[in-house]
Amino acid sequence: MNNKIISLPLALVSIMGLSACDDTKLDKELSNIIEDQNLNDHPQRDLPSINDDIAQLGKKLFFTKALGGDFDSACVTCHHPVLGGGDDLSLSVGVSSNDEDLLGLGRIHMDGATESLPSVPRNAPTVFNLGLWDNSLFHDSRVESLNVVEGTNGASGDIRSPDSTFSTADNNAGRNLAAAQARFPVTSADEMRGFTFEAGNSNQDVRDHLAARIGNYGEGIADGIGANTWLTEFQTAFGGATAAEDLITYDRIAHALAEYERSMVFTDHPWQRYMDGDEDAISETAKKGAKLFFTTPENGGAGCVACHTGQLFTDEKHHTVAYPQIGIGKGDGTDGSDDFGRFRETGDADDKYAFRTASLLNIKVTGPYSHSGSMPTLESVVRHYVNQTKSTNDFVANQNGMGVCNLPQFEDMTNCATLYPNAEDNSRAALAKLKAEQTAGDSLVPENLALSDSEVDQLVAFLEALTDPCVEDRECLAPWIPTASQSVDNHQLNPEDAEGNAL
Repeated sequence: MNNKIISLPLALVSIMGLSACDDTKLDKELSNIIEDQNLNDHPQRDLPSINDDIAQLGKKLFFTKALGGDFDSACVTCHHPVLGGGDDLSLSVGVSSNDEDLLGLGRIHMDGATESLPSVPRNAPTVFNLGLWDNSLFHDSRVESLNVVEGTNGASGDIRSPDSTFSTADNNAGRNLAAAQARFPVTSADEMRGFTFEAGNSNQDVRDHLAARIGNYGEGIADGIGANTWLTEFQTAFGGATAAEDLITYDRIAHALAEYERSMVFTDHPWQRYMDGDEDAISETAKKGAKLFFTTPENGGAGCVACHTGQLFTDEKHHTVAYPQIGIGKGDGTDGSDDFGRFRETGDADDKYAFRTASLLNIKVTGPYSHSGSMPTLESVVRHYVNQTKSTNDFVANQNGMGVCNLPQFEDMTNCATLYPNAEDNSRAALAKLKAEQTAGDSLVPENLALSDSEVDQLVAFLEALTDPCVEDRECLAPWIPTASQSVDNHQLNPEDAEGNAL
């Protein structure tokens, strides 16, 4: 059965007598905004149900460490449903951790027997609502549709990936953006591959080896996956009694992973219910925040909608926002500690420090925020937009709750202030790029928003109202988390937190 996202404009709901939108001046104003900006008009999408056989196979693959080169990480390592579809960390810890099954805070990268800084350079994006993206995936859009058609998740045409040159189709990308994305975490040494498995070989060599491991054929036999029922699972999902070497390919693995991710449709948030006619779905504070969000700065608002548009609350474009840069970097800058974002893909100087606009759906549970995870709270995000210079100054000075020492992942480290010595220079370089764009009139990011503390609170309340209650309810999320009895092999990752509690 397909999940179809269908909604009605608030004005139409009012005409139908389903809501009394004229009870208050604020509700009237929001009704006009919703109608004028066509906020409740969204494409219908055919997305898989988690109960579909292929999505069920994808769930089991998502949780198996057999897809990790050294059997010590899985897709879920960085993307657990209970952790907002991410990992609750500023910077992800993939392979070589202190505890393979410990996810979230407390998971630490190990260099042998020594604790080390995370080797993954960016924050893990949520996999929630992955099927709603049409243009691209990853912070720098290195997986992107070359023939964008709204509502298709990239299935309408060619897809470019890191396996193809820029603007050139990857003929092996798969059926949609989600399938294309699922081909790459297993090839990353820091995320899943490890540093010895297929070292020096091509991405496709890695994928072929993993498929052979799951199917227990060819070169995969020597890996000793042990007793498993993967062949039966693939036969159930894809039909027939085909032999493992013909049926279990990485293309099918990626497709199954993608269908599992695309089944995570969490869009029944309070703001949606408000637009559908329930005036009590959000608080008065959130309503004021909504008005600020959808009103331009010239008219007394915050202008967030300039970039955060549509059903997914993103224009899927790239902008310089100048969030503080932390982490080991992507090899950019004079010492390699910087991250130039979209520029790494396009080579266009205008794209330096530009990153894809994040979705705001379920944002209450998807922190820490930004490509580097440097923003610990929604309030810190909003205050960054209020004054980017002050936000950057506060961060690099480790003052006012904004520095590395105030990020939960690093706050207990005695030397937290010196973990990333180049963070200040890199952050100021990004800020300088933003300021140059603002001066030239090329930026959609407002400079020095005149927002009071209460208005910041209002925006935060509205942002929190974009979160589907299901993503905060373990029982509601249970269909996307395999039980012990659903284990297909002896390598299922059974996640727990730092206190040993099951996630």
